[in-house]
Amino acid sequence: MSIEMKALELSKRGACPQEYSFGGTFSDHMFTQDYDPENGWHNAEISPYHALSLDPSAAVLHYSQEIFEGLKAYRTADGKINLFRPEENFKRFNRSAKRMVMPEVDVDFHLEALTELIKLDHLWVPDQDGSSLYIRPTMIATSSKLGLGASARYCHYIIVGPAGAYFKEGFNPVSVYIADTYRRAVAGGVGEAKTGGNYAASLFVSEEVAKLGYSQVLWLDAIEGKYVEEVGAMNICFVYENKKIVTPALSGSILPGITRDSILQLAPALGYEVSEERLDIMQILADIKSGKITEAFGCGTAAVISPVGNLCLKGEDHIINNNESGAVAKHLYDELTGIQYGIKEDRFGWIQTLDV
Repeated sequence: MSIEMKALELSKRGACPQEYSFGGTFSDHMFTQDYDPENGWHNAEISPYHALSLDPSAAVLHYSQEIFEGLKAYRTADGKINLFRPEENFKRFNRSAKRMVMPEVDVDFHLEALTELIKLDHLWVPDQDGSSLYIRPTMIATSSKLGLGASARYCHYIIVGPAGAYFKEGFNPVSVYIADTYRRAVAGGVGEAKTGGNYAASLFVSEEVAKLGYSQVLWLDAIEGKYVEEVGAMNICFVYENKKIVTPALSGSILPGITRDSILQLAPALGYEVSEERLDIMQILADIKSGKITEAFGCGTAAVISPVGNLCLKGEDHIINNNESGAVAKHLYDELTGIQYGIKEDRFGWIQTLDV
């Protein structure tokens, strides 16, 4: 299937502004395509960034059939643009689609569409230190009907925009509140799919703890309320005695993060032990108190790696590493971003470089 370049001659080609906000500034163009049972995916085009038109009865508005992804493009010192493991994001996109009863998008075509969009809007990839182009592929159900059931029609689109640091704290530690009453997802549900409802379920607690000065919420399992799952915008890792990195094992209610997977591959190559385990939150807090846990950090596309300096449970703060960034998190951050920006050797074949 070919991609039509629509009305580009009418669109002024802009460039990345000097000031922008994460998730609030977008480039000149976007990719869209439609799906229906008769035609499959069709109308693939890149056109000027525009509002979507939806019927008030569109299924996405009533039954939340929606999925999305998040990945980045990075400007290298020689002016090229790197994509970091995009095929893994598109494979996860399809796993989410399957879980939400939505049509899959061919991984190679998905990558082609993204590549053409970035080449067109390459001036929007920022070159400031630590900046990147954030990429948001999305699929929504568009059938006009009220009545519970999978939609027959869908819209798939990609929008991109410049991004700086996700947290205002930068690489400084963030404070995380442990949700001891509310739950986000349950094994067998849709917690492992990247769908909007998972994030909507986290908003109430996130807004409440933000008033108390906490940046994120750490969610526990929904059955026993004792096992660590993930932070709202990140997976979570704990460092034991500066050498062993432990993260919750995927349970069916935890998003399988691309950054998480990258750390599990990268860390052993840097001399660290890694382990995926079922982590009891009370044992974690005991290990923080005893000093066995020397660091904690979140990991995800948006923040890359974010040190955690404080875990709060029922109003009691548990300070990690004197609320300072740790050497292991910084080592992993430097190595991972070094690969992304083309500074470090890509020993895993993770990078796809675009010539623009």
